[in-house]
Amino acid sequence: MWQDISRLAEAYGDRAILDLFAADSARFEHFSVSADGLLFDFSKTNICAETREALLALCTAADLPAKREAMFGGAKINETEGRAVLHTALRNLSAQPVEVDGADVMPGVLATLERMQQFSDAVRAGDFEGQGGRITDVVNIGIGGSDLGPAMAEIALQPFADGPRCHFVSNVDGAHIHDALRGLDPTRTLVIVASKTFTTIETMTNARTAWDWMAEKVSDPGAQFAALSSNQEKTAEWGIDTSRVFGFEDWVGGRYSMWGPIGLAVMIAIGAEAFREFLKGGEAMDSHFRSAPLQDNLPVLLALVGIWHNQGLGYATRAVLPYEQRLARLPAYLQQMEMESNGKRVAMDGSDLQIHSGPVVWGEPGTNGQHAFYQLIHQGTRVVPCEFMVGIEGHEPELAHQHDLLIANCLAQSEALLRGRSLDEATEIMAAKGLEGAELERQARHRVFPGNRPSTTLVYPKLTPFVLGQIVALYEHRVFVEGVILGINSYDQWGVELGKELAVKLSPILSGEEGTEGKDGSTAGLVAVIRAAR
Repeated sequence: MWQDISRLAEAYGDRAILDLFAADSARFEHFSVSADGLLFDFSKTNICAETREALLALCTAADLPAKREAMFGGAKINETEGRAVLHTALRNLSAQPVEVDGADVMPGVLATLERMQQFSDAVRAGDFEGQGGRITDVVNIGIGGSDLGPAMAEIALQPFADGPRCHFVSNVDGAHIHDALRGLDPTRTLVIVASKTFTTIETMTNARTAWDWMAEKVSDPGAQFAALSSNQEKTAEWGIDTSRVFGFEDWVGGRYSMWGPIGLAVMIAIGAEAFREFLKGGEAMDSHFRSAPLQDNLPVLLALVGIWHNQGLGYATRAVLPYEQRLARLPAYLQQMEMESNGKRVAMDGSDLQIHSGPVVWGEPGTNGQHAFYQLIHQGTRVVPCEFMVGIEGHEPELAHQHDLLIANCLAQSEALLRGRSLDEATEIMAAKGLEGAELERQARHRVFPGNRPSTTLVYPKLTPFVLGQIVALYEHRVFVEGVILGINSYDQWGVELGKELAVKLSPILSGEEGTEGKDGSTAGLVAVIRAAR
């Protein structure tokens, strides 16, 4: 099947997208799909009916439908760790049974959700207090999936945030927690420590700093700590009562975990009802993903567009460009989700991949990006497929005129990438300014846009908890589909381990307790410079 993709890429890779529109007056209808209020438009790519069929054939060849049901059914599709992959169970509000090793996990999932709600309600209502009064601030300490997801969602859902203020700390750089705690009242602050094992070095280092900060003002810091962890022995050592410990199973990967206890800070910020709407949005996308035909399936088509651009046409990166300021952290969240999941070099059986794996994912909200890196996207020598997303309506009716300008910019950028500007057009513009001869040609060439640069657009009604749930689940399933087609395990992350192991070994070397024997010349030299400067 990959031979067909290569053949089509060679035949059609440079085809003009505008010619496809000229040949099919209904191209937009033929190359866009809707589900539950979302519309995904991929007509501004050079995918045609033949290409789409070849891409869909990849799904059949990879046995995608069966593997999809295996995931939802609790099979241990994370083969290198022998684990199921069931973040979808965390948003299974219908409570349909999901079995792992013969046991239904849903009673436990729903019981934990209920406990989260009870604690969240108590904090928000003032029934759970700090040792100086009502909780005014929540500090969530985590890293990776224990930080990026809830930090992104809390910003995205600010119009619904009517609870305590939330602050997120992840970096072991002391500046991060110092700045987060500055100005907070330790007697009225709740600290949430998010670490499944309660041993993650960055998280626990920051947690100890928060503990010491709180201990200066309160007699019992543990009474103002909550833990998102499955290690109750460790949490007990910190004096955290079991009523404030929320565990989750090993079938929930970190970067897919904010649907459960890792989302506690978000629940406290927006309330349990709005948080359940977030879960309902994810559940709705799950239902669509499982039931819609492949050719009308949003996650499948989003994945196939990515496969075509990356593995087919060789475009090594893709830009995620939300025209929604409150989605400022979404590109970073998706960067982790996609690059940690599909940044692999071996297939499930351990053999070397014969094709490239996942692309580099990056981005920034529009319109900020337009005044930063869009220059390269429009006129650079490399093609960067763009994934635009925009809401039809904002949350500020008095500023509707600004939202219209935002939408106009989003649509204009995708149109500009498609159309470009020819040398003749640029020459006519500059001639109208009075330029002539060699200078006219020189200036005109600087104003040429090659165009024919692909983009997709995701349109949603309004950024609500439900819609955010849809969007996050859409991209989660996109990662799954791409991983299945590539034949890799999207749910382990061994690539993060080596650096962590070496960091532990370097700490005593930096402090002078051990020497640099066995280290490469560069590392040994850097250690010497740092030691000498202290």
